[in-house]
Amino acid sequence: MGLEEEIEAIEEEIANTPYNKSTEAHIGRLKSKLAQKKEKLQNQSSAGGGQGYAVEKTGDATVALVGFPSVGKSTLLNALTNAESEVGSYEFTTLDVNPGMLQYRGANIQLLDVPGLIEGAADGRGGGREVLSVVRTADLVLFVLSVFDIDQYDRLREELYKNKVRLDSRPASVSVSKNIKGGLKVTTSGDVGLDEGTIKEVLREYDYINADVTVREQLTIDRLVDALMDNRVYLPSLVSVNKADLIEPDYLETVNEQLRERDVDPETAVFISAEKERGLESLKESIWESLGLIRVYMDKPGRGVDYEEPLVVRKGASTIDDVLDKLGSDFRQRFRFARVSGPSAKHDEQQVGMEHELQDEDVLRLIMRR
Repeated sequence: MGLEEEIEAIEEEIANTPYNKSTEAHIGRLKSKLAQKKEKLQNQSSAGGGQGYAVEKTGDATVALVGFPSVGKSTLLNALTNAESEVGSYEFTTLDVNPGMLQYRGANIQLLDVPGLIEGAADGRGGGREVLSVVRTADLVLFVLSVFDIDQYDRLREELYKNKVRLDSRPASVSVSKNIKGGLKVTTSGDVGLDEGTIKEVLREYDYINADVTVREQLTIDRLVDALMDNRVYLPSLVSVNKADLIEPDYLETVNEQLRERDVDPETAVFISAEKERGLESLKESIWESLGLIRVYMDKPGRGVDYEEPLVVRKGASTIDDVLDKLGSDFRQRFRFARVSGPSAKHDEQQVGMEHELQDEDVLRLIMRR
């Protein structure tokens, strides 16, 4: 039996096994085997060819425009950036990855118009794996949906999930430390949703025999498998609904209901018309917020504060230490302390060290050793 047949047999067994406490450990073993066999099959397919798209990441952040063919991604890219992506009304117009640079609030945000995804992309159909490999390197996934085909969202998310992209979530709080002996010891913070026996069975499928395991949150089997596979990518996402200019007012509530059915709040989805260039300012603002970017204005010796070209960093990676990393090793070696004015400072010209966390529109002056 080949790998594909083995995968199909395991999937069938999972589908036919009712989930309850008595079958939980068995399903855990099956899902672990399934994930490993899929990984092996994908590695074999990758070794056989398919070079992917060589796209150099530039700018302060990268956004992948994801949608089915002919939903308007190329038109949107051209409207937002300086790119010139070929536009057509037939499938597979975009045959390569087209980058463009969105300049917003002093930040350079790279947008990637990837070829339209189709069903089966994660399994290699239509060059799908190459396309998805580009998406995995992005900082944000921007879904581009046609207002008349909201159901495409389900299939797009499924293709990304199959390619190990986890949207709008974070890695499970699970740590595993291998030991020489002592078997598997599981420590949990209260009820974590899975029995200790199930956790151990899943771990054994990944050849953990002696290890200390700590679980700090509610888990599903899938989340535990993701934590152990250690090759999942966790990305935020944003939904844009294109061609909104073509719908009648009384159809809008139908669209909103379709979004709610998919756990997308219509208030957070951005309704646009790429062709008419409507709603684009709202989309830019949503991209900025979803990326979590902040601007730091550098107070440069002898030149004053540079408000034209701020240093752009991410929330959660915005300490003075992070800024020094971005500026280069020489700055770190010569750093003495910094002075900060703005939202993060208790007062103007507050003296701070490397651990100080900056906020949007802070003014920063670095005091360096000569």
